[in-house]
Amino acid sequence: MLQPRRLLEDLCALDSTTGREAALLPALLPALEALGARVEIREFRPGRCNVLATWGEPRVLFSTHLDTVPPFLPPRWEGEALFARGACDAKGQIVAQLLAAEQLRGEGVAWLGVAGEETDSLGAQEALAWKDRFTSCRALVNGEPTELKVATGQRGVKNLRLACCGKAAHGGSPELGHSAILDLLDWLEGVRRIPPGQDPDLGPEVWNLGTIQGGEAVNIVPDRAQALLNVRTVPGSSFQARVEALRPPLGTVELQVDEPPCLYPALPGFERAFMPFGSDAPCLRHLIPDLTAVLAGPGSIRVAHTAGEHLTMQDLAAGAQLNLRLARHFLQEHP
Repeated sequence: MLQPRRLLEDLCALDSTTGREAALLPALLPALEALGARVEIREFRPGRCNVLATWGEPRVLFSTHLDTVPPFLPPRWEGEALFARGACDAKGQIVAQLLAAEQLRGEGVAWLGVAGEETDSLGAQEALAWKDRFTSCRALVNGEPTELKVATGQRGVKNLRLACCGKAAHGGSPELGHSAILDLLDWLEGVRRIPPGQDPDLGPEVWNLGTIQGGEAVNIVPDRAQALLNVRTVPGSSFQARVEALRPPLGTVELQVDEPPCLYPALPGFERAFMPFGSDAPCLRHLIPDLTAVLAGPGSIRVAHTAGEHLTMQDLAAGAQLNLRLARHFLQEHP
């Protein structure tokens, strides 16, 4: 029988920041073996691996990620709350899902832990090699800190590189040159006035100016500048088209990442909410024949990636029950 408090602490005591996912194996494998799982490990790069545990022929697949963002923060208890890097994102998801799997072992379930969700999602892409294991699977339940609500879906992602060219000149004679930085700043000011798209299930479209670069020296008129934008899109988004319409004569737009929005099904009896973050679910849902995916779990994204990241034992227990209810919904619907 799993000891959730001990298992969560053991997982959080291991540094599995992205690129070091295999560091979790000393705590994870004994737990899976104690549950009688058939375990497979796919190491696709040194120190990086995916882990698949199955109990019979899977009809429901639990999944979450093994990696965390840096820096590593060791576990400490404050009453019934464990503070640590990964406490809710996503080592608490691992424990909550395995607690549910413990009760479903005779009904056909699987658990998948993937590498790299916090950066390149390489583990999720590698996991598609296991697709032939899930021909009878009815749903994916992907674990992320959703405050015990079922996500309505997740917004898409567009990473845009906006670049401007100018003409270099001596800083004492700026009239002989043309500033790429000033063009870029004017362009971005126009972008700030673009009205956000809205979606009833996914909420508002948002964007972030992540980096801005330009120029060579303080006494040279800059002949180049660029800005990187991260856009969280909704269905029917016109954001990129509007950005391109505002482009100055010597400006260019490069689409570096393009992931479409993704909607998840409404399930009777489960509270829904839109989530402001992304996950591996849009990729991992391709393991399921009809692409059915659910995104849910204990903990809050508001504390994930912060020094105050934590998960209470009450939330962990509630998360295990949520996962159990979700799995039974699909197992009973498709006996």
